[in-house]
Amino acid sequence: MQFTVSSSALLKQLQNVGGAIGNNSTLPILGDFLFSIDGSTLTISATDLETSMSASIVVNADRDGSIAVPAKIMLDMLKALPEQPLLFRVNEDSFAIEIQTLNGQYKLSGEDGNDFPRIPEATNNDNSISIPAYALTNAINKTIFAVSHDELRPAMTGVFFEIADNQINFVATDAHRLVKYTLSDIENTGDAASFIVPKKALNLLKSALPSTEILVSVSYDRSNAFFSFGDIHLVCRLIDARFPDYNAVIPKNNDKKLAINRNEFQNSLRRISIFSNRTTYQVVLRMTEEQLTLTAQDIDYSNEASEKIPCEYSGEPMDIGFNARLLIEMVNSFNNDDITIEFSTPGRAAVMLPSETTPNEEIFTLIMPIMLN
Repeated sequence: MQFTVSSSALLKQLQNVGGAIGNNSTLPILGDFLFSIDGSTLTISATDLETSMSASIVVNADRDGSIAVPAKIMLDMLKALPEQPLLFRVNEDSFAIEIQTLNGQYKLSGEDGNDFPRIPEATNNDNSISIPAYALTNAINKTIFAVSHDELRPAMTGVFFEIADNQINFVATDAHRLVKYTLSDIENTGDAASFIVPKKALNLLKSALPSTEILVSVSYDRSNAFFSFGDIHLVCRLIDARFPDYNAVIPKNNDKKLAINRNEFQNSLRRISIFSNRTTYQVVLRMTEEQLTLTAQDIDYSNEASEKIPCEYSGEPMDIGFNARLLIEMVNSFNNDDITIEFSTPGRAAVMLPSETTPNEEIFTLIMPIMLN
């Protein structure tokens, strides 16, 4: 079997799917790309058995076939080559691969493509939705930072997709904060459904998605979710766990409201957090009618900082403490110039919202305070 392909086009697709490659030493073939020729189409696949990704490219081939190609050496070689046509010759008996360039010849050992793990395929069902690529990228960016790293609570290690009618909620929580991002006016051909998509799959998807209005088809069954756009396909095994009832933790009567410029607040938090305790990263917000005072201290090293910034606050003066790192990530997830933070008491969750709404999307966030020292 032999085929000719552009080096830069091949490198682009290898980089698109390469993030799915696993580090499973018991199954060395998982460190390979699967090259499959069907007519004039080369499909490149990679998997770690949980997440699989494939991309297609047009080639000039003499016949159909498949070969598993070592991923690292292939990527390293292509990164070092200028743009040019590459001729691949594959010995289908010994799985030896010979690559001919304009000025050189390279040989490496592949593996039998038939030994490569089978990648799940979407069945012909009606459970699918269509989301513009830029909107899906935005939804991932707005939620993925709040995903938990605690493997003992697997339900929180992914983003919860909640589909109903023509809208979809993306929800993430690590028990210290919660983000709910809602997209409306989407194309939904299925019934109401919900599932949890792992963080790794979403990071891969985010990296591959174009910033255009191209529609991403999202279909799903009980075990897997399938994302398709252009010549890219991603399959991931869903997290088999029950997502927490996030509606139960949303406060209903936060009567104190703080309106503040997002950039001023974020920059102040970054400066103040430098002086906070290295364990708790505690920053204290002291709110009065027209002024917010941020303070932090680290008693162990005699570090202390304080800043005042203008704000609009309605309610009784109050002091409340937060983990500065978590709070900065929350503020950073907003694009608006101004944000509103709603409070009830220093021991209950605060709700952060954009001051202005955007058509067809809605974001809701909450963060738990920490006890003041």
